[in-house]
Amino acid sequence: MLDTSKIRVIPDFPKKGIQFLDITTIMNNADYFQEVFNMLLEMAKEVKPDVVVGLEARGYFFAPALALALHVPFVPIRKAGKLPYSTYKATYQLEYGEASIEIHTDAMKENQRVLIFDDILATGGTAAAAIELVKHFKPSFIATHFLMEIGFLKGRDKIIADDIRSLHLV
Repeated sequence: MLDTSKIRVIPDFPKKGIQFLDITTIMNNADYFQEVFNMLLEMAKEVKPDVVVGLEARGYFFAPALALALHVPFVPIRKAGKLPYSTYKATYQLEYGEASIEIHTDAMKENQRVLIFDDILATGGTAAAAIELVKHFKPSFIATHFLMEIGFLKGRDKIIADDIRSLHLV
């Protein structure tokens, strides 16, 4: 179980009324960082992914390392305009605005088992957009894993995936 006392809460960031969960504090303690990574890795192993997709930016804290540990490719999903090749694009609503994300059009093969990782499941907009992008590749299985889930925001309701998990429900 994730020890949420090790996560810093920053009120009114990035705008008034938002309680930002700063997970960088997990990485300030190497032993705890390793413990959290091991929990995420065990969760990931259960879905046997062929590829791990990480969402910019905080999904990058764990997703590339998960891919390496699982010996599978890592695929980044980035904010619009950051990838240099041909991309698919999806736009979604945030708690505090609108954003777009992209994936390279040659990032994956068809019929792969895909694990999408992001740090926190809040309203579900980012995860739903990531799933929309991944579906361009006709995967055989989609899992979405998170470090934490903010339950009262009901983000899980927006996600259509074969497997949805988080280490901690807030």
